[in-house]
Amino acid sequence: MPDGEPVPADGSLPASATEGFGRRPFGIYVHVPFCRTRCGYCDFNTYTASELGGVSREGYPELAMAEITLASKVLGAVKPPVRTVFFGGGTPTLLPPKAIGGVLRAIDAEFGLAPGAEVTVEANPETVGQRELNELRAQGATRLSFGMQSAVPHVLAVLDRVHEPGRPAECARWARQAGFDHVSLDLIYGTPGESDDDWRRSLDAALTAGPDHVSAYALVVEDGTRLAARVRRGEVEPPDDDVLADRYLIADEMLTAAGLAWYEISNWAASAGARCAHNLLYWTGGDWWGIGPGAHSHVGGIRWWNVRHPAAYAARLAAGRSPGASREVLGPRERSMEKIMLATRLAAGCPLTVLPPEGLRSAERYVATALLDPSAFAAGRIVLTRHGRLLADTVVRDLVVLAGRPGPPNLAGQGRQGSLHRPLFACSRVRASEPSGN
Repeated sequence: MPDGEPVPADGSLPASATEGFGRRPFGIYVHVPFCRTRCGYCDFNTYTASELGGVSREGYPELAMAEITLASKVLGAVKPPVRTVFFGGGTPTLLPPKAIGGVLRAIDAEFGLAPGAEVTVEANPETVGQRELNELRAQGATRLSFGMQSAVPHVLAVLDRVHEPGRPAECARWARQAGFDHVSLDLIYGTPGESDDDWRRSLDAALTAGPDHVSAYALVVEDGTRLAARVRRGEVEPPDDDVLADRYLIADEMLTAAGLAWYEISNWAASAGARCAHNLLYWTGGDWWGIGPGAHSHVGGIRWWNVRHPAAYAARLAAGRSPGASREVLGPRERSMEKIMLATRLAAGCPLTVLPPEGLRSAERYVATALLDPSAFAAGRIVLTRHGRLLADTVVRDLVVLAGRPGPPNLAGQGRQGSLHRPLFACSRVRASEPSGN
């Protein structure tokens, strides 16, 4: 967790944060921190049964509902309807569909769901069947995101994924039969031992399943994971940046040819309606409350994050206290920098008007070197070209760093925004908690 000031025991926010609340889109993230087993690459805030410290899956929905009540109290009487709800993890589908529906009804009771609200549930293919997907749809879920990762057995084995290669496609078919209009598949590329042909095979399998959204993330070997230990011992090779770049280009070419257009560096959708509205809320400066252990929230320039362990989270709520661990107040400079960093991820781009003078001069250089789209620049926006997406970290750094001043702020509160040492596309998953491990 980043450093920050303590969160008040009652969770109250400065008046400056709530004054404009309701004029920006508002969403709720619900973190479900349970996994049956931990995958070897995973460093997310998840816990197996033996690590929960007395917190049970059965009792967890009540804890989430307690924080929803707290959120309603803190945010006051004037509340905008919730436009998006995202159940992430961990493995949300380890909870029964009725439990997920109960949490959703609590959100509706306290805030109200906007008409046509997007309700996403991340799902591990091995934890759901046709019956569970029918029940999730009946409980109000509108969108599913399946953790496919790969269609190649030896790649899945390195990732410690236990589902059968064809299972995600079967789940996607069941989801369509259950009435879900929007189905997304998550893929990972750059796994040790994966070849270009393996990656093409995974993309083919994903497209054959007929999703209207695909997310493709480069594998990042995180310290403290089993995969990092294997790399350190020399058992497997670490991902190579040039290979990752080639895999990204393969993905963009194949997904684009299949009718899925990129709208964020690591995300492609078949239409505007198929884009993940919840993640777009993060990327475009909306407000959200993150429910659950380790979850992050943002309202009006105040960002805070909950205690990480489920037992500590439960203890805080039982004592009538906010589960918030620390928070930070974003000043005008930090908010401007984040707007540039996040908007530049998007195909819609970033307005030139928010760039500092040094950043504008850098943008002009990048137009000349074909990293930024010249027609978009002429229209007043920063839009990355395909080659620019491969070097997005370098581009963004030069757009936001002012001469003689510190670099971009720590954005750990919104998941991985991109390391300055790797291409931005390699680390571009965004959540209001640790990135998901579904």
